[in-house]
This record gives sequence, C-alpha cells and structure tokens, in this order.
Amino acid sequence: MRLRYTDRFRRAYSELEERDAELTKKALRLLAEDLRHPSLRVKKMQGTDRIWEARASRSLRVTFEIQEDCVLLRNVGAHDAALKNP
Repeated sequence: MRLRYTDRFRRAYSELEERDAELTKKALRLLAEDLRHPSLRVKKMQGTDRIWEARASRSLRVTFEIQEDCVLLRNVGAHDAALKNP
C-alpha cells in the first residue's frame, strides 16, 4: 500500500533520535507491505472512527488513517505523546 505523509508526521519524524528513526523506517516498510504484520500490532484508536495506531517499538507509535488507495501517516513519537495528539 502506498504511504502519504502529513506535515506533522514529517516534523515529528525529523525530531526523532537516530535509533527511533531507523525503527520507524522499518515499521513503515512493514506497514506498506502488510497492515496485519504481527510486530506492528495495528489497532484502531479508542474514541476515533478512522485513526489507527501501529508499534514501531515498545514505546514508539505511528498513527495513521487508511484511505482508499493509501495510508496517510499522521504522527510518530513516544507512546503517550503520539497517542495524545494522533
């Protein structure tokens, strides 16, 4: 599936530490190949109709929307910060 990036995602990604950026890149490759890859643990965020979350690591989350022909990446960051403002 094709990935698209919001400006907020790009800013948040650029602020990640090098190790977190590498983990995020790996998660994005998996997300593009298979939304159901077990390591991503993709699930719909509580209280939303269209926003999903995936794990890039134990403490790093990626939020996104599934659109017709792509995945729109919304935010990335530490668990609490990324999920507070998906």
